[in-house]
Amino acid sequence: MSLPMVQPAPGLPDRVRIYEVGPRDGLQNESGLVPVEAKAEFIRRLLAAGLPVVEATSFVHPKWVPQLADAAELMGLLGEEGRDLPVLVPNERGLDRALELGLRHVAIFGSATESFAQRNLNRSLDEQFTMFEPTVRRARDAGMDVRAYVSMCFGDPWEGPVPVEQVVQVGKRLFDLGASQLSLGDTIGTGTAGHVTALLAAYVEAGMSVDQLAMHFHDTYGQALANAHAALQSGVTTFDASAGGLGGCPYAHSATGNLATEDLVWMLDGLGIEHGVDLAAAVETSTWMAGVLGRPSPSAVVRALAQSPA
Repeated sequence: MSLPMVQPAPGLPDRVRIYEVGPRDGLQNESGLVPVEAKAEFIRRLLAAGLPVVEATSFVHPKWVPQLADAAELMGLLGEEGRDLPVLVPNERGLDRALELGLRHVAIFGSATESFAQRNLNRSLDEQFTMFEPTVRRARDAGMDVRAYVSMCFGDPWEGPVPVEQVVQVGKRLFDLGASQLSLGDTIGTGTAGHVTALLAAYVEAGMSVDQLAMHFHDTYGQALANAHAALQSGVTTFDASAGGLGGCPYAHSATGNLATEDLVWMLDGLGIEHGVDLAAAVETSTWMAGVLGRPSPSAVVRALAQSPA
């Protein structure tokens, strides 16, 4: 298998953690339903490839995301191993389901804009915090770890560019509810490298550490890897990525695929940055999932390596 030449760059982290979102954020936007057994196999393969964190599913109401209606069944198939995998919970009802299954890691998903909060959460920008506060408090009281996502950090399809100050204010409020990490989402992929640098600097100025932040990029305009590199230069060490570049956002139709795990790994390998992921195994997994879905993988690295001679 071809590998990039290693040429470290000064000032970058020695190691990063890849937070794999393919089984949840990747599959939630599929037009068809993926069999639950295939989802379980997908997760097992990703864990075997060395992904340190694999977000399994979401306990959202099936009416809104029918692709994830099998969440409880999936976690049952994963057994004890599944208890350490994070799941998204939109509210207290979702948390109740996670608690019933004995899960240990949950995530909430907020919005940096009024328009997306109304469409995704059926709440105003301010009302979302009232909804999330008891969810986070109860999760923490139960000994759970809580991650917070904030979407539309770089642009909103209804409102356009989102002011940096607004993103920082919303993100900090979500984090301060009791989260251990805040993931900043470029939900429609309009962010650019300079914007990434400015947003991260604003969060640090507001009192947050880059160690508390993760980046979640979409490749709608081909900027995901450039944005990831800019975040590396700012000291970020956690990146969300999706195996094979699967995914998008079912509530924002201009949001195409996530940053592909394999594309990120290729760049990190070239920079000499440790990550613990077996690239060959990840490519094999995404090639297999592409077969399940019946279409080629969106990941450039998966396509290139799947076609290259062994």
